Amino acid sequence: MYDLIEAKYVDGYILDVRFENGKRGRHDFSRYALKGGVFERLSDLSYFKSFYVNKELGVLCWPDGPDIAPETLYHKVTGEPLPPWMTEEKEELVKG
Repeated sequence: MYDLIEAKYVDGYILDVRFENGKRGRHDFSRYALKGGVFERLSDLSYFKSFYVNKELGVLCWPDGPDIAPETLYHKVTGEPLPPWMTEEKEELVKG
């Protein structure tokens, strides 16, 4: 359901993405480009444009760099809630 099957460059840091269940939408990744850390290389637009979809895993990736969990991207594009296992894991990390 959450696997990414296609991503196309639109403009700036915006990609049009499509998931295995047919849902699609656009997402602006400019916030990732400003985050630094593992996402720091995304601030270089030419590097950002080198994205690809790992068809085996259904994940948005960059060469030798970060990837975006398909569940997270699905949530950001569709507005649907994250899967329960992701929110439970996040709550556990906060509780410490």
